Amino acid sequence: MNEHEPGAARPTDQRPRKPKSRRRNWVVNLLIITIIFVGVQWWKARPLASGEAPALRGALTSSDIFDLADWRGTPVLVHFWATWCPICKMEQGSIDALSDEFNVITVAMQSGGAEAVNGYLQEQGLDFPAIADPYGEIATTWGVQAVPASFVLDGSGRIRFSSVGYTTGVGLRGRLWAADQME
Repeated sequence: MNEHEPGAARPTDQRPRKPKSRRRNWVVNLLIITIIFVGVQWWKARPLASGEAPALRGALTSSDIFDLADWRGTPVLVHFWATWCPICKMEQGSIDALSDEFNVITVAMQSGGAEAVNGYLQEQGLDFPAIADPYGEIATTWGVQAVPASFVLDGSGRIRFSSVGYTTGVGLRGRLWAADQME
C-alpha cells in the first residue's frame, strides 16, 4: 500500500510529551499560582497595623479585664473573627488549640456584645479568651477590614506577621515560633 493511498497510515509528527516538559509546565503553573496567592494576601493585608502593636485593653466575655501589655515577653496571637464568618468557623478549632499552648487573645468583631459572644463560645465548646467588639472600634484601630485577621507579636510587642483570611494552625504555630526567635 502506498502511503498516499486512502486508508494508508500516515506518519505523525506528534511525539509523546517528555516528562521533563510536563514537569516544567507544572512547576511554572505552580509558580504562577503562588505569585498570585502571595499578591492577593499582600493586597488584603495592606491596611493592617504594622510595627508596634496598637493598645488592646478591654473586658473579656468572661468579665475579666485584659491588657495586651501584660503579655510582654512572650509571643502573642491577636486574632480577629466573627460569629457570622464561615471561614472563621473553619479556623476556630485551630485557634482554640493554639490558646492551650500560646498567649492568644481574640476579638469578636461585629458579633454582638459580650453576652452574645460568650454564648457562641459556649455553644461551640471553645475556650479561647475573647473581647467583644460590637461596633468594630478595636478592629478599626488595628486596621482590620475583613475577618479572619491574625497578628503575631513578638515579646516586645512588635507585629511580626499579619494576615487576612484562612490560616492553618500549623502556619500560625510556625509564625509564633519564628516571632519568639526574632528577639
